[in-house]
Amino acid sequence: MAPDEPYYRDDLALVHHLGFGFHADMCAPGILRLLEPVLERNGLVLELGCGSGLLTRYLVEAGHRVIATDASPAMLELASRTAPGAEEIRVLVMPDDPMPACDAVVSIGHPVSYLDSEAAVLRALTNAADALNPGGVYAIDIEDFAYADAVAGTPPSGRVGDDWAIILKRERPAPNKFVRDMTTFLRNDDGTWRRDDERHENTLIDTSKIPALLADHGVDVECRTAFGDETFPPGLVALVGHKRT
Repeated sequence: MAPDEPYYRDDLALVHHLGFGFHADMCAPGILRLLEPVLERNGLVLELGCGSGLLTRYLVEAGHRVIATDASPAMLELASRTAPGAEEIRVLVMPDDPMPACDAVVSIGHPVSYLDSEAAVLRALTNAADALNPGGVYAIDIEDFAYADAVAGTPPSGRVGDDWAIILKRERPAPNKFVRDMTTFLRNDDGTWRRDDERHENTLIDTSKIPALLADHGVDVECRTAFGDETFPPGLVALVGHKRT
């Protein structure tokens, strides 16, 4: 993929929307419980890496005011149809695009891990902390080194729907890098199939250093195994906390 091409182009965005909503379904109850104080005061939720709006829809249906953001135009087009009740759905490219002041920042599916260096990942996390109003909720998931330890080197896998299919191959080319090679197939209107390939590189970090980093930005977080009662895969870490008042 050329450097200026976004992750999640049209075909992969659609396949992800159709076949991978289970993560949003799993995370939504825990996220909504964490956000109950925000809902009570009609606060604003900033969602980073909203994808096709699967979590956004849960937030909106629960009554939250939401600004949903993503770096992928294809994902945002889907999100505008999935969660039309969001206050705003727009492009935000981490780590350095301005983040609006908010009363909660949420992110699932580890979009911060898609940044190309540890420095960029940490800058995105601190920028999100700086965007929070006092008392605001911080809830972001991220890949630790243990994530790749658990899945790198496993055999290729796939998923199939009525009009789509995806094949995934995982590898770990460097200690702090985890790569997914994804081939998608989508059925055209005339019954033929089209293929597209994307290679996604994630940056792994030692998440134990994050609480001290965010404390310097006024946010006290814990590294948890999940947002609530759900079960995360090994090495996927939930950063959960609050901005000090």
